[in-house]
Amino acid sequence: WISLNWVWDTMKKVLVPIAHGSEEIESVCIIDTLRRAGADVTVASVETELIVTCARGTKLVADVCISDCRAGEWDCIACPGGMPGAEHLRDCVPLTNLLLAQKKAGKLYAAICATPVVTFLPHGLLEGREATAHPSMADDLKPRKQIEKRVVTDDNVVTSRGPGTAIEFALALIEHMYGKEKAQDVSRPMLVHSE
Repeated sequence: WISLNWVWDTMKKVLVPIAHGSEEIESVCIIDTLRRAGADVTVASVETELIVTCARGTKLVADVCISDCRAGEWDCIACPGGMPGAEHLRDCVPLTNLLLAQKKAGKLYAAICATPVVTFLPHGLLEGREATAHPSMADDLKPRKQIEKRVVTDDNVVTSRGPGTAIEFALALIEHMYGKEKAQDVSRPMLVHSE
């Protein structure tokens, strides 16, 4: 019982919302890398159906619709980018409410690519935070001290630049939730070079 309870207590619950037009590399990197760390990842469609067509035509099947996640408690909400996926995330009221509750509770929330600017900025989720985003959108971010970094962690908010930084982004989430050693344990067999 002790070991089973320990595993249950240490398993982090992560919500990854996806939409038509989400960036497939980012979505799958987040989901897969976090699952390698042992996180209980729930993939939630913000659309009316579970199957979403990503930005470049790849189809992903969500576990649930976002409406099924409203009552859940999440250790992390990690949002992929992609257009128009980031707009669909921005316009999803249940997701916005979950993200605002996450912010209020001081829990981890994260976005990559277009999503920091398109989804987080309009809802006040980056107020007073250092962040980064895809270079085509990063000019809208303030303050700008860390805008060129591949991944920016500011307390309970993690942001990143795009598909080429997606694994680093996911590893930063693992480090935040589980510690640096766990992030290194996950990155090593993936052949990811860490700083």
